[in-house]
Amino acid sequence: MRHFDLTPFYRSTVGFDRLFNLLDQTNAEAAPGYPPYNIERTGENAYRVSVAVAGFAENDLHIELKENTLTIKGEKQAQKQEKAGEVLYQGIAARAFERVFQLADFVQVKGAALENGLLHVDLVREIPETKKPRQIPINGKSSSDKSIEAQVETKVAA
Repeated sequence: MRHFDLTPFYRSTVGFDRLFNLLDQTNAEAAPGYPPYNIERTGENAYRVSVAVAGFAENDLHIELKENTLTIKGEKQAQKQEKAGEVLYQGIAARAFERVFQLADFVQVKGAALENGLLHVDLVREIPETKKPRQIPINGKSSSDKSIEAQVETKVAA
């Protein structure tokens, strides 16, 4: 796999260390191929992770969100069933798995559903009002000058 040198970005950015560390990690290790998954954008701030979990029931799957890490685990429960016949070919994998997704800041899990062999995890990015960009008015005088001016006007009026 090709390795990218991110050093030039370190010189011209501030506060993106976590992002560059994530890029380095994805460069270093190849992602496992089981189970396959999709990541979709369903709206401006909405996303959906769909994982193919054929053969797994709801109680076989575990979803955990810790800080900015979404972990999806699957482990088949041991079932004692009498089978009518023997399996000649088993192409549907039912082995245990763990998928880990790094989420951006302010991304929250809204829900999960299992339908037609796909586990759908819906995500939404909710940026708090304090973190949203805001316009800063430019005034000719500083706020301390205005308060002094207001005090002087009050004294003159009295």
